[in-house]
Amino acid sequence: MTPSLGRTSVALLCVLWTLLMYNEQVPTTFAKFQTIQHPPKADGSLSLLVLGDWGRRGAYNQSQVAFQMGKIGKKLDVDFVISTGDNFYENGLKGVNDTGFSESFASIYTAPSLQKQWYSVLGNHDYRGNAEAQLDPILRKIDSRWLCMRSFVVDSEIAEFFFVDTSPFVDMYFQPKAEHHYDWRGVLPRQNYISNVLKDLKQALSESTAEWKIVVGHHAIRSIGFHGNTSELIKQLLPILNENNVDLYMNGHDHCLEHISSSKAKGSIQFLTTGAGSKAWRGNLREHEEGVKFYYDGQGFLSAELNHSEARIAYYDVFGQILHEFTLSKMLRSTI
Repeated sequence: MTPSLGRTSVALLCVLWTLLMYNEQVPTTFAKFQTIQHPPKADGSLSLLVLGDWGRRGAYNQSQVAFQMGKIGKKLDVDFVISTGDNFYENGLKGVNDTGFSESFASIYTAPSLQKQWYSVLGNHDYRGNAEAQLDPILRKIDSRWLCMRSFVVDSEIAEFFFVDTSPFVDMYFQPKAEHHYDWRGVLPRQNYISNVLKDLKQALSESTAEWKIVVGHHAIRSIGFHGNTSELIKQLLPILNENNVDLYMNGHDHCLEHISSSKAKGSIQFLTTGAGSKAWRGNLREHEEGVKFYYDGQGFLSAELNHSEARIAYYDVFGQILHEFTLSKMLRSTI
């Protein structure tokens, strides 16, 4: 080997080593969905609780909602809990050692029935802080229940839950004069990130053989609450859900409880808003639109009980009272 070739080889090795180290330190914008297996009960059924917009160190009735979740969770013997984002107010976590994690999560949801896996997505308030802290495996070591990722799939055999990172879709967060600072590490370049999320979601949904397809995101696709519809999701996400016969879309963001039904030629999607884990009562109700089945401007959460033929959804208030419930029949593809 000549000296020049030797120097070239060493240089190439140095470049490769630098690239490897860089890729380990900087999160990729490729949004390939990771699948997590979470088996159902022995009889094939599944039960869970869903809430969003909750992390306020127990204030604004967060502790009371948590107490009722514990009671309902015990009654239903829930398999896991879903958080639809805005997990820590006002500005997410500062880091993995932020006391807000314990004060808003570990020390609040203490009921035995809630000592199950929590699957969470990021909300816009989470992106205002150190977003990657919530994704860090260190938090799972602090509290093993916690699992937060950008976009992923939970496979429970009869149902698959497709968690989608919706904040990067919303244009206003990227405006030069945006009111708040957002931690977009791992997201930029934005359009590449969004393209990958949509591509991978479409593939995951098309390959799913589950009885129930449920998509979870922070922002509403359809809502009559304070924030209303999210036009970017209607344009980019909704067509994929319709094409792949998604049954439920669950979200937070609006601090209320809602059920909106949307019938389509290929089936129907039920839009379920559950963003009332703490601060609510905003008093901003938009004009009713087609398909609105229920709206409650107050704190609460919802439960879902699934088997091969039916899905029963119930909404609860801060006192544990059922405000609204409905059943989906997989045989009839209709609401009762």
